[in-house]
Amino acid sequence: MSSSHGKDPVKMDPNVGKKIVSVIPKRRQQLLKWNGWGYRDSRFEYENDLLVFTGDRYPIGGSVSLPYFKDYVVKILNVDLTRKNVGVPLPQTYPEPVPCREFLANLAQHGIEFTQNGEDRLIRSHGQALHDIHALRTGQIKRIPDTVVFPLSHDQVVQVVQAATENDVVVIPYGGGTSVSGSASCPEDERRSIALLDTSQMNRMLWIDKENLVACFESGVIGQDLEREVRKLGFTMGHEPDSFEFSSLGGWVATRASGMKKNLYGNIEDIVVKVKMVTVKGVLEKSVAVPRISCGPDFNHIILGSEGTLGVVTEVVVKIRPLPETKKYGSLVFPDFGSGVRFLREVAKQRLQPASIRLIDNEQFAFGQALKPAGGVLSSISSALQKAYITGVKGMDMEKIAITTLVFEGTAKDVKLHEQKIFAIAAKHGGFSAGSTNGEKGYILTFVIAYIRDLALEFSVVAESFETSVAWDRCETLCTNVKNRISKECAKYNIKHYLVSCRVTQSYDAGACVYFYFGFNHTGFPDPVIIYETIEGHARDEILASGGSISHHHGVGKIRARWYPKTVSDVGVSLYRATKQELDPNNIFAVGNFLPELQTGHHGEHQQNPEGSSGQGTLMSKL
Repeated sequence: MSSSHGKDPVKMDPNVGKKIVSVIPKRRQQLLKWNGWGYRDSRFEYENDLLVFTGDRYPIGGSVSLPYFKDYVVKILNVDLTRKNVGVPLPQTYPEPVPCREFLANLAQHGIEFTQNGEDRLIRSHGQALHDIHALRTGQIKRIPDTVVFPLSHDQVVQVVQAATENDVVVIPYGGGTSVSGSASCPEDERRSIALLDTSQMNRMLWIDKENLVACFESGVIGQDLEREVRKLGFTMGHEPDSFEFSSLGGWVATRASGMKKNLYGNIEDIVVKVKMVTVKGVLEKSVAVPRISCGPDFNHIILGSEGTLGVVTEVVVKIRPLPETKKYGSLVFPDFGSGVRFLREVAKQRLQPASIRLIDNEQFAFGQALKPAGGVLSSISSALQKAYITGVKGMDMEKIAITTLVFEGTAKDVKLHEQKIFAIAAKHGGFSAGSTNGEKGYILTFVIAYIRDLALEFSVVAESFETSVAWDRCETLCTNVKNRISKECAKYNIKHYLVSCRVTQSYDAGACVYFYFGFNHTGFPDPVIIYETIEGHARDEILASGGSISHHHGVGKIRARWYPKTVSDVGVSLYRATKQELDPNNIFAVGNFLPELQTGHHGEHQQNPEGSSGQGTLMSKL
């Protein structure tokens, strides 16, 4: 395979051009939960009066007792640990697929693998939003794909899309299934046959150019697999979203993803050099892979953030960097959240952000402390001394302090100098170092937090995270306003036991990304997910009123679609519609994100299935 710049980058390394053996198998459910987040062997469990985290994949694993967390959830959320809600088992029967004989015959003719196995269809019918997981646990998924297709290459995707167009079959691209915006779920009222295009078998590193520091991957490669392969060759892509273990390169492109180390490596739009997308009208891509081009509107940005509504991303050329010589963690304690925000602003103003710099409020600090495993005498003494130092020597209130976690990467000399500059700025804002160990634990715990929601659902707590971006001068006010709005909305429902917290996760010259975490005990409340979504909707209204955005990196999907027109203007909506009409005139990519009227049929027209009704109802009705 030759490249456009006259070299054969495949021959630069004998390991390149081969299919990557993924951590995640083709039958995802063998390794991953079918109705929750992450690995099957990794979960929070409460048994015999002990709360533990199972498995050995994460630092808090190994079934080590977490007594403080047990006490925390009882105190804050009034959880009754003697009453466990067990979700419905994996169904044994599934809705019959909507017939699509000509489409399937076309796939078979071209040697493209597909399945209509009910379990495989269900596993890929959703993302990871609270609505999705609650529906799975209660058997209320209303529409699943009719066929799952496994193309092996860009050319096979072209054939799938052509066959779907000829037979009026809906195509929904699917990567890692980690969406929390409802973007991957099937439109409930779609009467046409739905083909779920699973990109997982398209995961090769096609070539690598070590001189120009770029590499080309197929879109289905999972984050941890991609990073593992480039690290073998002495490089890193540096893109680490919270979903890094399970999300795909194509998904990152389709949602305009952001990672924890974006300060050093950039967001996905900064990392992507060239991207190839298959549409109904043909393949959309640039003819060159250069660092920058002035050639009219950048069509990469038509693809980035398109959320599967315009076509299928198949191949991506990305920037890579040599592995850093040194990686060092750090942490800082501030007297309050506001001091931490002002510190972050000053760091950004001086453009001194390390690879990762995150600020958590006091509520999240307390939450993180509760996740500490039980320790011996020395551990207890250490914690007591730390608390005494913070309150006695530094004069801080443990119920107000905020914590910043840091990750530095570079040469040992540069990291040391960078750390000194950061600590000097922190001191001006009342902060001091809390050590590298706390920083490393805080960073790694990011990957564990997502598992907590599954435990919460088992004990009558619904919880979810949502995020935004906001200018620096409105950051602290927005956080206060949103917390207050959630508290007021909880009072309207007489919800007494709830948790709301926030963290600043990414920072820029002009502003920052803020994450909110909200959950409540729904014992005695009917339709808890509806209540949650209503309250989060009011919180989103408050975010917009306070100068925040519809989303920083989760995307729009279906959950945030009602705020899309206001965000982009009437002209923006018309421009998106025109783009959709040009690239997908028959609404084959009818996943329905952004604009609800594009969820079904030919640009919103509800279609009657020519070969009979779908026969799909909720899974509960099939049990």
